[in-house]
Amino acid sequence: MVNVLSTMAQMQPKPGKPSLKQDDKALGAVTGIIAMEGPQAKGSLAISFPKAVILDIHKRMLHEEKSEVDDMVKDLTGELANMVLGGAKRLLEEEGYSFGLTLPSVQAGDGEPVVHPYKGPKILLPFSTDVGEFYVEICFEN
Repeated sequence: MVNVLSTMAQMQPKPGKPSLKQDDKALGAVTGIIAMEGPQAKGSLAISFPKAVILDIHKRMLHEEKSEVDDMVKDLTGELANMVLGGAKRLLEEEGYSFGLTLPSVQAGDGEPVVHPYKGPKILLPFSTDVGEFYVEICFEN
């Protein structure tokens, strides 16, 4: 996450303390979800951005000011999820794991349920930026 945003948006998000997420509510206005599956494990990644944070990222990456979460912002959210999990996939493959990735899905709406395709505990990792926090969820099938 840090690598993608520092490279693509010239921002330095700071990771916070991970915890177990106890519910399914999205912690942002827009969430990108992508799954990976391989012989060793199945899991998914969700990235939830509050409106102010994703609009700032959109402005930094695409040099275009937005005031609402529209289709372009949703597409960017899905692409960010794809870039982050793609980078993780490369690192895991270097360690001998093999995964295929699905296409990202994107949902909008504060507090909407985040539906991971696999059932298992969800690790929540907050990140802070100058504009606010955003959240990464990682879920591996039991």
